[in-house]
Amino acid sequence: MKWHRIELSSDISNPFIKKAKAGSKNICLVNFESKLYAVSAKCPHARADLSEGLCVRKLIVCPYHRHTYNLETGKGGEGQNDFIETYPVEVRDDGVYVGVNTLWDKLKSGFK
Repeated sequence: MKWHRIELSSDISNPFIKKAKAGSKNICLVNFESKLYAVSAKCPHARADLSEGLCVRKLIVCPYHRHTYNLETGKGGEGQNDFIETYPVEVRDDGVYVGVNTLWDKLKSGFK
């Protein structure tokens, strides 16, 4: 797994939803109830930018068709049968980092 430092222009003590880059991957970084989450930037249903959505009860809500996704698991709401990627987040002394599996990590996991 490769860790990428995320550039943030705002204070991480306040709630927010922001689009960010983790290496070459677009992610949606969410601060909800003082916890940071990183998920896919695009809704798998309509390809909407999830950073334009909102958060309700640990769910990110797609701005297009109101599909919901759990911030911790990425699982879609009841009856949706879809999911979004989730990524680990670490707050370090020098900033916020998001972990993204490399191609090699994905290949290795396929042989387990």
